[in-house]
Amino acid sequence: MPLRPRAPSQIIREYVYAYGAVCPADGQFVSLILPWVDASLMSLFLTHVADSFQGEHCVICMDGAGWHKASDLIVPSSVTLIFLPPYSPELNPVEHIWEHTRENDFRNTHCNSIDEVMNILEGSLKRLGESRDMVRTMTRFDWLNTLC
Repeated sequence: MPLRPRAPSQIIREYVYAYGAVCPADGQFVSLILPWVDASLMSLFLTHVADSFQGEHCVICMDGAGWHKASDLIVPSSVTLIFLPPYSPELNPVEHIWEHTRENDFRNTHCNSIDEVMNILEGSLKRLGESRDMVRTMTRFDWLNTLC
């Protein structure tokens, strides 16, 4: 009777999280790559957004993730959060940034380390931050014209 050799292995997954905010009116995009998601890092990101858009009031669309609505979330006074209906990511302009990153920078990509993932992600987000016209084209929805 043939025997199949056993080769035990352990799958190890590592993660990083990209936080991003975009101004569809002018294409400005800011982001941070952080090690996890929680209210404290979301608060850090919201402060980064407020600092990046000084002198402006930012309205940020978000889904209902727990760290977006946490009681200990610190929202700067120049930031207003708007929560989208469940299962409607297509309404969030920044989701098109993530789609672009997946399709253009991670399509058919095999990474051997988290550092390799970070390098690709950093390059992608940097290029988007420098490409305001492209970002505006991806995120300026018709329904936003009444807001922007």
